[in-house]
Amino acid sequence: MEEKATISQVGLRYGLIFGLIFIVYGMILQFLDLATNQALGYVNYVILVIGLVLAFRAFMEGGDGYMSLGQGIKIGMLISLVSGALSGIFSYVYIKFVDDSMLEKIKDLQIQKMEEQGMTDDQIDKAVEIAGKFMSAELIPVYAVFGMLIAGFILSLIVVAIMKKNNPTLEV
Repeated sequence: MEEKATISQVGLRYGLIFGLIFIVYGMILQFLDLATNQALGYVNYVILVIGLVLAFRAFMEGGDGYMSLGQGIKIGMLISLVSGALSGIFSYVYIKFVDDSMLEKIKDLQIQKMEEQGMTDDQIDKAVEIAGKFMSAELIPVYAVFGMLIAGFILSLIVVAIMKKNNPTLEV
């Protein structure tokens, strides 16, 4: 007899798979010098939604055919935690030991946006000084995990609300 799929099995499996996909996608953008393109950054959300749909489907098919809102959110948060940690650690290693120009590109992009907003040079200098305290290779994994958890929670709520199927025998 085959074991039922569990939240942790599905969440870990899909978190690892989609963490690797995020890394590959990020490296493609880096090699094409498109890593700071905000529009292409939104593709990460599409990738996460695809991961959630596949994971939720695997959980229901590998189990009793049902998935509650709580189960879906737990799976989504585990996927977000694992994939965010994996891609964040990879980004740290890449920026720290391979190519640290990414932080400079992000800084240049921020300066360009501030100039477009009409900020003065003095205002830009102060903003860059403050932002510089929060922009380091060591903080990249922290931002990756928290960003992925926030996005994962919101997207999990939406996707699980569409896909959930409550077990009628458990409802009172």
